[in-house]
Order: sequence, then C-alpha cells, then structure tokens
Amino acid sequence: MDPRVEPLVEPVAYAGELPPSQSAVSDRLIELWSQPPNGQAPLVHLGGRDTTGRRAVAATAAARCGLSLCALRAVDIPARAAEQDELARLWIRQALLGGNALLVEIDEADGADTERLALALVERIGSPTVLGGREPPRSSRPLVRLEVATPTANEQEQLWRSALGADLNGGVERVVGQFHLARDEIEAAQIEARARRAEGATADEAVWDASRAQARPRLDDLAQRIESVAGRDDLVVPETERQTLRELVLHVRHRLLVLEKWGFAEKSLRGLGISALFAGPSGTGKTMAAEVLAGELRLDLYRIDLSAVVSKYIGETEKNLRRVFDAAEQGGAILLFDEADALFGKRSEVKDSHDRYANIEVGYLLQRMEAYRGLAILTTTMKSALDPAFLRRIRFVVQFTRPNLASRREIWRRVFPERTPTRGLDVDALARLDVTGGAIRNIALRAAFLAADAGTPVGMDQLADAARSECAKLERPVAEAEIGGWA
Repeated sequence: MDPRVEPLVEPVAYAGELPPSQSAVSDRLIELWSQPPNGQAPLVHLGGRDTTGRRAVAATAAARCGLSLCALRAVDIPARAAEQDELARLWIRQALLGGNALLVEIDEADGADTERLALALVERIGSPTVLGGREPPRSSRPLVRLEVATPTANEQEQLWRSALGADLNGGVERVVGQFHLARDEIEAAQIEARARRAEGATADEAVWDASRAQARPRLDDLAQRIESVAGRDDLVVPETERQTLRELVLHVRHRLLVLEKWGFAEKSLRGLGISALFAGPSGTGKTMAAEVLAGELRLDLYRIDLSAVVSKYIGETEKNLRRVFDAAEQGGAILLFDEADALFGKRSEVKDSHDRYANIEVGYLLQRMEAYRGLAILTTTMKSALDPAFLRRIRFVVQFTRPNLASRREIWRRVFPERTPTRGLDVDALARLDVTGGAIRNIALRAAFLAADAGTPVGMDQLADAARSECAKLERPVAEAEIGGWA
C-alpha cells in the first residue's frame, strides 16, 4: 500500500458467514456496486448502531467482489482541498492496483464539516466505496440508505448455541432477552464464559456475567456506575412496597417470553419499557431499593449525571439523552434518574424561547421513556412536581414512607456490619428516635468513628452524641424522651 495512504486506513478482515438479517444487506450492497443504477455509482450509506455489524457487512460484500476492505475515519480526512484531491487520487490508484474497497466511517460526535469532507471524498472516489455511520449525512445527491441492525434475538440465540450448545441450560434465552450483542461481542463473551466455567461458575452464570461484561455501556462521561452492594435483607420497607418490587423483578426477567414469544410486542411497540417511580422523603431507601433490584437481577446500575446531560445549548440535552438511552438499551443496564423532577418537571406555558425548548426536552423524554425497552427508575421527593404525562406512562409507582417504630427497630438491628464491635446496644431505645433509615445509617457511621477514636466498641454513649450531631445537621430538635437513657 502507498505509504502516504497506509497511516490513514485500517484493513478490515473478512468476518465469515453473516447472520441472515445482515447477509441480506450485504447482498444489496454487492448489487449496488456491481450493477449501479443508470450506470453511475450511487452514494451508499450503511446505518445503524452496530458498528462491528456495519464493518462485517461491508467486508463481506468486498470479499464476494474479490476485494479487500479498508476503513477510513472521516475525522482523519485532511481539511485542505489540495490534500483531499491527493488522497482521492492515491486511493483510486490503490483500489485499482491493490483490489481494495473503502469504508468511510462517520462518528456520531463528528460535526457537519467532517460529514461534508466524507461526502466529498466518496463522490471523488466513486465505487466501490461506502459511507458508514449511525445516521446518514445530509447530501444534495441521492443517497441509498442500508440499515445494519444488530442480529435478531433468534440469530443471537443460534450464535450462542452453535458454540456452547452442550453447556447451556435455558439461560441463553434470558441473556438474549436482556442484552443486544453484536456477533463479535457474542464471540468474545463465549471465550469469557468458558473461562468462568473453568473457574467453577455454572453455565447460566458464566454466560450471563460474560454477556453483561461485553454489553456494559460506555457512559462514563454521562452517568455513574453504582456497584450494587445492598441485598434484599438490607432494605426495610412495608410488605406492600416489597411486593411491588418483587413484581418489578418478574417483569424484567420474563420480558422476552411475554413480549416476543407470547406476542404482546406485535400488538404495539409503545409502552413496552419497564419504568418505575420511587417517591418519598429523603433517606427512606429509594436509591437503596434501586441497588437491591440491580443486585437481584445481576444488571449494571447507572445513575444519570444531570450536570453532564443537561446543556444550555439547543439540542445538546436531547443528544446526550439519546446516547444514554441507546447505550443502556443495548447493554441491558438499569437507568437511575435521581431527583427526577429536575428533568421530568411539568411543562409550562410558552412565554419565550427558553420555555419552548424546555418543553421540547420534556417531550423528547416522554417519547424515549415510552420506547425504552429496559428498566428506568425515577426517584423524587416531590412527586407532584413531575409532568402528569410521565406518571401515566410509568408502570410501577412505589411510595416510600418514613419508617414506623417497628421498622426503625429492624433497621437498627441490621445497620451494623457483623465485624463491627458493639456493646450494650438497646434497639428498643434507639428506635424511639423518629428519623429515616438514611439518618439511622449516618448516626451509626458517626458513632463508629467516635468509638474507633476512643478505642472502644460502639456503645449507646457514642450513639447519643452521633444522634445529636445528625439532628443538628438536619435542623431537627431532639426531645429528651427520644434519646433519654441512651448514655
């Protein structure tokens, strides 16, 4: 390859047999390359969010035409016109002498100028060349759009069974229903699953955990991944709320069976997402409940960073939200919108352009929440501040309340880890202090540090001092009847 071209392009290897849904796209691309309409090579765009699928389709089409595929990132196209002309001439010669086809890849973050450079280069080069990217660029010329979708659920299941059929025990259906993996991700997950099996994991656990690792969305700049350390026994809520949480778990686990195999998805694609609203005062266990659900379902939990998602620039908030929903949907993750009223607030009467664009953002959220096929959890301390249209679309609403005396007693019993040294704790006396579960945890943690500094086990005297400090922080007066006899 010409040394002036080689640093800019990346060879793309032929990936072998494609799934049927992607093979049909490859056949269409071959037809457009070999028999262009009107004798003129058309501009062809391979769309869809499956980047590896787009490459595999283009590489397969090139191989069946006797060519080798190379990929060029649009951002690497030189900006100067003279250098663009030179690159086009060099590649035309390379394609003729080396038997190469070219895939020009436009990233979602590329701007309009980069799109124009990619279009101009492809127009100069002609066939066999193809544009790749999630969305097609704006072009004055006719653009043939071919959509490359992630392998269907049946195709993903077949890919799993062809490699690990003897080791599977029905767990692959749950994996396919939860995660949307491309073929190369399934192949990588198969390798990891074998390694996990060698370490002693069951077949179903190995396949699930390997798929979860491969599907994990890249959201570090827009969301925070929360490690789920809380278990079901750590959450103290009334039985009614606990039953609702159990039902929520069932909806997630049996989603594929009910929607796809029992046909509910064929009736309507709207309202298939599983959304839940956790409402109640601060410290009543809303975020902990989300952690418990993620741990029980063995899914990643991402808390949306509102400071990174919300932008003052028009259209940027919607773009960030689309990235969040798309990545989470593909990765099967749980989305947690803490303090959701900041994003999902009521729409207001339009008095200026700010009101109009704020209403547009809320409208976009409405659409995405209805179409989102994963689990989204909203927490709020002000349920009345949410737009009523969201409440109509939310499948589960769990109202968290301040714990009563019996619940506070149970929380105090569970708040200290087994390794924490304690001495003479009176759970009945501690439960008299009317505070939330979050405040109880803070008091226990404060007392533990006081005891560590004193070199003694945690006792009632440290808890009394910690309770006074916590209540002072909350600007809440402490009655002697509540902590009398603690110290």
